[in-house]
Amino acid sequence: MKTKNEAACAALLLGCLALVAGCGEGKSLVPSRKAPSYRTASIARTDIVRTVSATGSVTPRNSSKGIPVGAQVNGKLIKLYVDYNDIVTNGQVVALIDPQVYDANYKSAVAQLHVNKANVAVREAAVRSSEAELALAQKTYDRKKALVEKKVAPVADLDSAEEALERAKAGLESAKASLNSANASVEQSEASASKAKADLDYCTIVSPVDGIVIDRKVEEGETVVSSMNAVPVLTIAEDLDTIWVAADIPEADIGGIQVGQDVTFTVDAYRTRFKGKVKQIRKASTTTSNVVTFPVIVEAENPDQKLFPGMTATLSIETARAENVLAVAAAAFRFRPKDEDRDRIAGEIPRGRKIWLKPQKEGDPLEYIRVEEGVTDDSFTSIVCEGVDALEGREAVVGYQTANMAAMDGKDSTNPFMPKFPKRNNNKGTAPEPKK
Repeated sequence: MKTKNEAACAALLLGCLALVAGCGEGKSLVPSRKAPSYRTASIARTDIVRTVSATGSVTPRNSSKGIPVGAQVNGKLIKLYVDYNDIVTNGQVVALIDPQVYDANYKSAVAQLHVNKANVAVREAAVRSSEAELALAQKTYDRKKALVEKKVAPVADLDSAEEALERAKAGLESAKASLNSANASVEQSEASASKAKADLDYCTIVSPVDGIVIDRKVEEGETVVSSMNAVPVLTIAEDLDTIWVAADIPEADIGGIQVGQDVTFTVDAYRTRFKGKVKQIRKASTTTSNVVTFPVIVEAENPDQKLFPGMTATLSIETARAENVLAVAAAAFRFRPKDEDRDRIAGEIPRGRKIWLKPQKEGDPLEYIRVEEGVTDDSFTSIVCEGVDALEGREAVVGYQTANMAAMDGKDSTNPFMPKFPKRNNNKGTAPEPKK
């Protein structure tokens, strides 16, 4: 009797012989594969919205960091009338610097002005006196001259009268010069008094705009020292009911940005989507790590003042929109058939932009149609051509599928990794809902 091991070895030997026999009859151990096919994408009707994404910062209007309100004179801050988040109006008193020194300087300047004005009055009287002396000297000279001509008075009297006349003229000129000097002193005193009054007025700090206090730099009792620049006391944001979002747009995308375009943005603090419009495209470029960007200002409403200055915003700027159009995956415009597929097409294939359609019958050659690219979001592109409506529902070829992929996909030749068509956007005039 055979042992169990001998029986197992015999069974293994018989299996090997059967395998060799099968190979000899031409049977393959590898499962059959389908012939290569095409990867396709459907042509369907949808909305295409092209956007430019960027990040920016929420800022008050007309100033990126608010409007600084500073002290233009030195002194102790004796009173602060506002605090954080207080609403202020244009011209409202917000702080007071000790005015004692500046009030004294103003009074001194006013007193000096009065002295100089009195001096002007004295000089004017001196001028009138010199004019009277000149008139008398002139009459005396005329009489002496007439008497000398009649030879009833000596020539020496005429010489004395002429000398007195010249002294009177010089006295009048000196009096007028003194009057001009006195008038100049008055003007100088007026300027000094005006400066002293301005310094006194600067002790009272007022808000230059309507807005809200977003920062406070000093406390009551603190001494501020103003040198070349005004010392900041408060920072006021102008009208936070409307805010700006400042974003840096790369030069590759700036060409598609235009004033008035719709913008949607989100901030981390809320799940709400905010809307705005492009207000300004500034030409002051900035280069960071060899990347050139341009500042773009977006203006948006700020309901309930939810948005605070300094918040980081993620923006989506709508640069183009096409609604209810036939579109296909953008890869369809980049597909180029192999030479063997091109040879099967009768006639000469014209040059130009085209998409290739999957044959409607198995075994037929590829079909092509000349088209133009419409609005694209880089994933899908709208189709522009004559008779475009007839393409709805057709399959556009985006690439070749290997035999292995075809076997795995079965009868479905659509690429499972191809982007899906976006849902129709019911929110007209804005970019798609930001991803959560």
